[in-house]
Amino acid sequence: MVGFPESVLTKDEHVEIHLHPHWKAMVRPVLVLVVVIIGIGAAWFYLPDESWSSVALVVLGVVGLILVLWLTVWPWMKWRTTHYVFTNERVIMREGVFSRNGRDIPLGRVNDVSFHHTFFERMLGCGTLVIESAGERGQVVLKEIPHVEPVQSRLYELVEADHDSHTFGDDDREALAEDIARTKVRKGGRDE
Repeated sequence: MVGFPESVLTKDEHVEIHLHPHWKAMVRPVLVLVVVIIGIGAAWFYLPDESWSSVALVVLGVVGLILVLWLTVWPWMKWRTTHYVFTNERVIMREGVFSRNGRDIPLGRVNDVSFHHTFFERMLGCGTLVIESAGERGQVVLKEIPHVEPVQSRLYELVEADHDSHTFGDDDREALAEDIARTKVRKGGRDE
């Protein structure tokens, strides 16, 4: 299966968190697989040894295979090719098996990061992450995020670190003043 392409990262960018949706998204597909296998096994065991029963067993096998491909393999492929990547510069979302959808949100545009989880999701350790960003598309809702509370905290830290790295503070002002003074001394005090 296709992993997250590291080639989409910029020169100084590095991955902080790389997630797929929580494993609970795969509970229903696995249950379908178990039910289909049990159903085909029971049909094979209980059908009488007559000529029509082998045809019925083949038909049930084909129907079972179609159900497994549609309700088990396809959801697994979608789950496996969905990536939520948080880097030191942006939030990257990629999904899709054959055709791909993607969205990137620079950390500097993130206004708010919040989460929500139900009691059941809290027991499983997952939830919904909501990222509010400046721009026309506004809000991104990421469902079934594993360990949603620590992810929300880490994303908030990344947003703050990005903000601090792009903010001009008192230390920066002093360093710039010293730089200008050194440049004037080297040029002999002349303004050009």
